Amino acid sequence: MHPAKADPAPAESGGPAPAEAGAPAPEKTGTPARPYHHGDLRRAILGAALDVIAAEGPAAVSLRDLARRAGVSHAAPAHHFKDRVGLLTAIAAEGFGLLATALDDAGDLRDAGVRYVRFAREHPAHFQVMFAPELLRSDDLELTTARTLAGARLRAAVSALPAEGRGADTRLAGIAAWSLAHGFATLVISHNLDGPLGDQDPDEAFHALTGMLFRPQEP
Repeated sequence: MHPAKADPAPAESGGPAPAEAGAPAPEKTGTPARPYHHGDLRRAILGAALDVIAAEGPAAVSLRDLARRAGVSHAAPAHHFKDRVGLLTAIAAEGFGLLATALDDAGDLRDAGVRYVRFAREHPAHFQVMFAPELLRSDDLELTTARTLAGARLRAAVSALPAEGRGADTRLAGIAAWSLAHGFATLVISHNLDGPLGDQDPDEAFHALTGMLFRPQEP
């Protein structure tokens, strides 16, 4: 009588024995390749770029460095932005979109100016890139659309002023309003007004400045 046939023993060579049902798969050894995707890679790259710009300025942005920060292959960012100019253009387009939203329900020109300054304070990295045309792809549709929308919101606030408060030339009044808001915002985020303003809230200071410029002219 032959003995009952036993399950075959694992071979001494030729690879590991098959895993039992329900057993966890053995861990892989070695260093895995960096993934091409991880969650929302586009948002992760944009966020990392904004951190770099806020700390070191736009000149410090490098797709290879951003890929390293995000833990992906160095080629992954190019899938979303093509190149460094494309990335900075995407940041500028996002910034103008955020600015347009901030200006959307402004009560008047003063309020629009305060919101402009507040936007720059809350989004300094966007602000640095938005107004640096040499860094951007000027014909990008997303950028031009968002920039046009933000400009229209500012012009609407200027047009709503009584004629005696802005003069006969609405275009020049718009340039004056933009210059005041942009100049003040630039000085604030670059800390040049830390001393002159002291503890005064920048929003309140700008509101007062706007009142000095746009008011009914004396006959």
